[in-house]
Amino acid sequence: MNPLSVRQVRRRYLALHGLRWLPVGLLIPVTILLMQERGLTLTQIGLAVAAQGVVVLALELPTGGVADALGRKPVLVVASLVGLVSTGLLVVADSFALLVVVWALQGVFRALDSGPLESWYVDTTLAADPDAGYEKGLGQGGMVLGLAMAAGALLSGGLVALGPIGPLSALTGPVLAAVGLQVVYLVALLILLVEGRAAIGSAALRASVRDAPRMVGEALGLLRRSRVLLALVAVELFWGFGMATFEGLLPIRLAEVVGDPERAGVLLGPASTAAWLASAGGAAMTPLIIRRLGAAPGAALLRIMQGITVVGMALFAGPTGVLIAFFACYAVHGVSNPLHMGLLHRQVAGPYRTSLISLNSMVAMPAGALGGVVLGYIGDRAGVSAAMLVGAVVLAVAAPLYLPAWRAGRHPEPPVTADQQHPTDRQQPAAEEQQPAEPEAGNGVAIPGQAQRTEVSPTVST
Repeated sequence: MNPLSVRQVRRRYLALHGLRWLPVGLLIPVTILLMQERGLTLTQIGLAVAAQGVVVLALELPTGGVADALGRKPVLVVASLVGLVSTGLLVVADSFALLVVVWALQGVFRALDSGPLESWYVDTTLAADPDAGYEKGLGQGGMVLGLAMAAGALLSGGLVALGPIGPLSALTGPVLAAVGLQVVYLVALLILLVEGRAAIGSAALRASVRDAPRMVGEALGLLRRSRVLLALVAVELFWGFGMATFEGLLPIRLAEVVGDPERAGVLLGPASTAAWLASAGGAAMTPLIIRRLGAAPGAALLRIMQGITVVGMALFAGPTGVLIAFFACYAVHGVSNPLHMGLLHRQVAGPYRTSLISLNSMVAMPAGALGGVVLGYIGDRAGVSAAMLVGAVVLAVAAPLYLPAWRAGRHPEPPVTADQQHPTDRQQPAAEEQQPAEPEAGNGVAIPGQAQRTEVSPTVST
């Protein structure tokens, strides 16, 4: 087969990226409400979701190392199969124990899925043309993700509005549709993702598994040697914890102000569509933020702004006010992710890209699980609004962690690489101090976009 061109690689990446996140758009508006419908308290929901975080914590780095050593396609195919099983089980899971199994499988899926697709895109683009800029495709990926999530959420609301399907409740309809879409994604993955490997088979698998600990160790070495990278990864602790407010608690907050969970489920379809469109619009604004503020200062300011939007969701008394704050939160979210991932990508050189993304994701997932448990506990005892206010504070206090990246951008040096043997302060220029290539007309964002941080949520990552 002829090698893919840069444009072909980008198109395949964007198609797979959109198909990957379309089912998630279906699930986010209804998953928490569905678990409540099946009798779980907020504390139990938090504990069930925590199973995902625990599994991710155990598997994230090893699977990232395997993907770097063996290849991205086989890891993504296995991830897709596990995700399909997990979503299928969610259709019928009606007990706390079964839902824990669902989320544990989600953890396996999330650990396998985190990083390989984006890494495949970046590496295949550079293989096609070493001078090609991959940033445009990553930025467009953020917009594609927002549009896919918006379409899924709109479809989700429509399916809930249709009512029950036989013995299944109205809230189960979107889950069934998500199963079908995951099958489509798996087929597309097998067809579109082309990856050349020198060795295949069981021997290559064993060699890759043996090599994974070295890849992981060298990726951890990057973290130890770079204050900037350490601070950027630490942002995920606060971000993951706080994301439980607007993706886990928002449906419950809306049901509270509306007074009817099923009506809230219907509203969440179009509302989530609007929110993800706002997120896509936010991603498109990223170059403007970089030009006006710089990547690191802009990312820090947006952390504070996102906390303010969550305060609005917690305190506004009617559904209109809650939803306006929800849309603003996602607009900020759409800008924040490209800035964060752009700063992260530019702190590493060498064949450890997936492992680095896995490091970033590894801390977000358990933090999200902890956020679900802690905020769920607070919500059960002090109310959902009080839990959201706590999450808002946690989101905002991450802002100072962007200071090392800002300082490094003022004194640019080469990035930390795995073969450096001693600690160093030398860092890659932060995005605000670089001179990025001008975007082609009509091509949108020309900076790194939402990467496998496009888990989107520590609570729903199918």
